[in-house]
Amino acid sequence: MSTNSTLAPEIVTQLRKNVRGQVLTDTPSRGRYATDASIYQQFPLGVVIPESASDIEAALAIAREHQIPILPRGGGTSQCGQTTGVALVLDNTHFFRKSLQIDPDKAVAEVEPGMVLDHLNAELKKHGLWFPVDVSTSAQATIGGMAGNNSCGSRSIAYGNMVHNVLGIDAWLADGSIAQFGNFASSTGKAKQLGQFVQGLANQLQPEIEAHFPKVMRRVAGYNLDVFHPQSELPYTPDGSVNLSHLLVGSEGSLAYFKSLKLKLAPLPQHKVLGVVNFASFYKAMDSAQHIVKLGPTAVELVDRTMIDLARTNPSFKKTIETALIDSQGTTPEAILLVEFSGEAQASLLEKLKSLQTLMGDLGLPGSVVAMPDASMQKNLWEVRKAGLNIMMSLKGDGKPVSFIEDCAVPLESLAEYTQALTDVFAKYGSRGTWYAHASVGTLHVRPILDMRRDGAQKMRAVAEEASELVRKYKGAYSGEHGDGLCRGEWISWQFGPKITEALAQIKHAFDPSNLFNPGKIINPPKMDDASYFRFPPDYKVIPLKPSLDWSAWNVQNNPVTEEITAAGSGGDPALGLAKAVEMCNNNGHCRKFDAGVMCPSYRVTRDEKDLTRGRANTLRLALSNQLDSEDEHSPLGSDAIKEVMDLCVSCKACRRECPTGVDMAKMKIEFLHAYKKRVGHTMRDWLVAALPKYAPIIINIPGLPTLLNLRNHLPPVAKLQEWLMGISAQRSLPIWKKETLWNDKAILQKLQYSPAELNQDGKGVVLLADTFNAYFENENLQAAIQVLTAAGYRVHIPQKTTQAKTSSSSHCSKEFCCGRTYLAAGMVDQAKETLGELVHYLAPYAQAGIPIIGLEPSCLFTLKDEALVMDLGERAVTVSKQAQLLEEFLAAQAKDNKLTLNLKAATRPVLFHGHCHQKAFAAVTPALELLQLIPNANPELIESSCCGMAGSFGYESEHITVSKQMAEMSLLPAIRKSPDSWVVADGTSCRHQITDGTKRDAVHIAKILAAHLQ
Repeated sequence: MSTNSTLAPEIVTQLRKNVRGQVLTDTPSRGRYATDASIYQQFPLGVVIPESASDIEAALAIAREHQIPILPRGGGTSQCGQTTGVALVLDNTHFFRKSLQIDPDKAVAEVEPGMVLDHLNAELKKHGLWFPVDVSTSAQATIGGMAGNNSCGSRSIAYGNMVHNVLGIDAWLADGSIAQFGNFASSTGKAKQLGQFVQGLANQLQPEIEAHFPKVMRRVAGYNLDVFHPQSELPYTPDGSVNLSHLLVGSEGSLAYFKSLKLKLAPLPQHKVLGVVNFASFYKAMDSAQHIVKLGPTAVELVDRTMIDLARTNPSFKKTIETALIDSQGTTPEAILLVEFSGEAQASLLEKLKSLQTLMGDLGLPGSVVAMPDASMQKNLWEVRKAGLNIMMSLKGDGKPVSFIEDCAVPLESLAEYTQALTDVFAKYGSRGTWYAHASVGTLHVRPILDMRRDGAQKMRAVAEEASELVRKYKGAYSGEHGDGLCRGEWISWQFGPKITEALAQIKHAFDPSNLFNPGKIINPPKMDDASYFRFPPDYKVIPLKPSLDWSAWNVQNNPVTEEITAAGSGGDPALGLAKAVEMCNNNGHCRKFDAGVMCPSYRVTRDEKDLTRGRANTLRLALSNQLDSEDEHSPLGSDAIKEVMDLCVSCKACRRECPTGVDMAKMKIEFLHAYKKRVGHTMRDWLVAALPKYAPIIINIPGLPTLLNLRNHLPPVAKLQEWLMGISAQRSLPIWKKETLWNDKAILQKLQYSPAELNQDGKGVVLLADTFNAYFENENLQAAIQVLTAAGYRVHIPQKTTQAKTSSSSHCSKEFCCGRTYLAAGMVDQAKETLGELVHYLAPYAQAGIPIIGLEPSCLFTLKDEALVMDLGERAVTVSKQAQLLEEFLAAQAKDNKLTLNLKAATRPVLFHGHCHQKAFAAVTPALELLQLIPNANPELIESSCCGMAGSFGYESEHITVSKQMAEMSLLPAIRKSPDSWVVADGTSCRHQITDGTKRDAVHIAKILAAHLQ
């Protein structure tokens, strides 16, 4: 756990003088690069973010001069510790990520190593091409990292591994020269010399190579010494030629530093169909694979019961995984196989599906196949399969599925026997395995559940030794896909024997005589169970603290065999569950994605590791375990190191839904703010935001004051003064105070008052929350919601305080209740609990009566469904949360049940819809679109966007205004500008404000567009 080894000050100075990019040497930054998706942790000496090839050359020269190890890094998703090391890390993903050339005619592309696979395939799609090594981490894995590991992907049965799809690599050697590795026959210079050296070794050791190199396609251990005498069932090249770039593929950055890679592309399949085979027996699933592959599928992927069950409990995956089950309401099958066929003609593929159904009948499993010809359903299911590893890591408690034997590959005919034997080994050591992956090629990723803080290391060693004997028995490969790194490096000599192991060392010395590149990987690796390399070594301890929210649901332990978890609060966490919640991050890097989801908005702008859910979680974990230089080790949450990573967190809640392991950074930010503000105090701006619900009714009741305050938007000097005094950006307009609100109209308010019994007499009563934002700034939305609900035949009750309802601590004059959201945004948890507690207390009788509680502002409504449950408000909060829903959720559900009577006239303009982050986090976007579809001719279109960039007060703050605008400009504002005549619908107050400021267009709440179309 030592964090002490770092670069000498004079070397740091030299780097900063010669490298244009960032040079990071502080402990928190190094800590964020100390881990990957493995069980290991090693603090690097420093981190360089190169902006160009010249930056890399400069860093290499300085490292060479001072004999500093170099570790190239992509997405940091390696599962064996390849991208951890006491070295100078160079992060290629910021700038060194361009496509250099795409030649559609030759189906070849050349890219820089930091290029992400999904980004490359997005560029290739317009040419009808793709790079077919489709690893499950395609949204964050870089081409350089994939080549370093010799990655494989789900469709390797059709396309081969990375090594089969790399045509050439230009790379810096240890002496700083650049060598071109390609076809051996036409190679020149240093590449030719190195190739000839390896050729001599290979010729000398040909009998050893033939005896020890596994014959299965999935073999990535060591270096590819057999390029001159290929042993795999799939040759390295179609014509039998030797390509020297294949020596670098799988070398884990230990031979050279990739400058560019030339790739072989494939035509995009015109059509795909999927058959999902359900099995009541895991053994039968494994035994069937050898027969299924004879049908010529492009993929045969396994998903086991554990993963299916975990997916069914995850709101992001539940509906999708259940489309793959024969009985979506029944018992989970022991396994399913995803069998894909692809080609040019849909009809022939449908025949293949029929052949699969016939085959399963012949194998004694009639009716076991779910046919899935629909492309969108296939895509959704493949996304769940891709998330498989991370879904399995979502198991709560200290026991986790551990990667160390997961890549063993055996011939297909032995797969069933091998998996059964390995299952028995797990049982022998008090565990069970979770299985998934590539049944088509005999590689099943299996991870026994082990507690690495206690006896996990000893069990890991014992299981590995017995597994290795099974691999030898079935003539397989111990390292089949994810590389060697720290967890399989020591098994290279076991796999190849002493002579080949020595030859691999000679290759390393020939390429890198000074041991500059990623030392300790492949050559002279440590023992897999050396605890000094572990993320959770024996001396790992969490600092005791009492968090402000209730994290007891995470404070549990699990049974490694049954996977049952203990009671909440029984897990022994000194941080009462907060540390265990933070430690759920397994560093898979899913938050680095740029797809249609939301997570992680700030990273999409900055590309900085500190602005990721992963980077934040790592920093929190290090702080909670006293591994950072904290100002106060007794209050690690309030340190400046945590402030740095939380600064751009917009509390979008996307990680709550999109992070496969459920890391809830929005709640963790509340914990940070609570601790930090205790340390440094609250600012005037904090109080201005937090107390808005308190002073808003005072302002509107002082004649002329709303008009006076609204002048700020028209007087630049006043805006500048406010920015200087309070840090509210002068570039941002402020919401407009309304002189007349619902709260001023006593007659209407009197009509909107019902007891629970009166409201519930015929099932047509609802509670409508008048939140602060829609009450005082956009009262028209509240009025529109009342109009729509009344037109649909519902009685509407507006909660308001009476003398009897007020508590002794509620002396302010406001009539409305508040959810406490503004207090939470300022870290004032105690005030939020009091305010939210009042609301929950008031709503409980209505909720107990089953009356829907409807909100208009997503951030307010979902506070009732989320934070209210971890603020010690008891069962009432749970009851209220079950009835709380947005207007569109309620009306869409009523429409589905044929209970909605709403006469709407046809739309005359197209409709664009932008989902608030919290709507997306709680799956409330689909109901909104379904409701908008009730408007004839509306044809609503969802804007594929991440966070709008406002995030409550975030977008108003002078220090965040630039990032706020950049978030909006990534996709939201450009999409609106492209449709100048459309309605723009956005339910979030801050979202509408961002749209108005950025496009000079008015965005409306869904209630308002519905009211506008009432007949």
